[in-house]
Amino acid sequence: MSRHRIGFWYRLAASVVKPPLLVFFRRSWRGREHMPSAGGFITAVNHNSYLDPLSYAHFQYSTGRVPRFLAKQSLFRGRVVGTFMRGTGQIPVLRESSDAAGAFRAAVDAVNRGECVAFYPEGTLTRDPDLWPMEGKTGAARVALLTGAPVIPVAQWGAHEAMPPYARTKRFRLLPRKTLTVVAGPPVDLAEFQGAEPTADVLRQVTDRIMDAITRLLAEIRDEAPPERRLAFHPRKDAAGSSDTPDAPATSDTTRAPQAPRAPEQERAE
Repeated sequence: MSRHRIGFWYRLAASVVKPPLLVFFRRSWRGREHMPSAGGFITAVNHNSYLDPLSYAHFQYSTGRVPRFLAKQSLFRGRVVGTFMRGTGQIPVLRESSDAAGAFRAAVDAVNRGECVAFYPEGTLTRDPDLWPMEGKTGAARVALLTGAPVIPVAQWGAHEAMPPYARTKRFRLLPRKTLTVVAGPPVDLAEFQGAEPTADVLRQVTDRIMDAITRLLAEIRDEAPPERRLAFHPRKDAAGSSDTPDAPATSDTTRAPQAPRAPEQERAE
């Protein structure tokens, strides 16, 4: 696979993050051949631990196509974190914006420039009690329709064992040594939506197809059957009545009601 210009700040970040990942974790990576060697594209990734962005970024960095994450704007204000976020070309999301197309304009521009833009379509850590992907928000679908770029589904598993979501403390559980599994699949088949008007119905169909692809990959990793319906999670709305994340999915009373996530097996055994 051809190597693309990565840049000073990304290489510096990698020099800081890669050594502990190599020391403390085993890796199980598959599907890097599905990453395009040229041109802009989108990756859509599941999210079940505060650690998994580093696991996925390590995987993606190894392909030579570094990801540009969408991240909340507040992360760009810190002196150290903000410097790295800006230097590595991450994309701030204006969560207060009600104009979804405007909020993702930078992502569209990045894809059109030939970059890889990484989405966590769920918009937050999964609240599914068994850590399956939830309903996705429509941002990745919107950018895909606006750019015509391929969408590569990525599923990951194992980071939650080292840093469980919603644990009472954020301390790492490094021993015994955990395996970080990251698997990329072939591009999601969106041919029937090419040139379609990005209506709410079309965006929901495209988003569901992306989430289906991610869920299938995760089911293969876990060797388990996913739930029949994905959990619908709706962030608390502010006083103005707008969601705290862009493109919140429409309410569905056919999805499972939110529950407190059960801890992973390691946590339950303690």
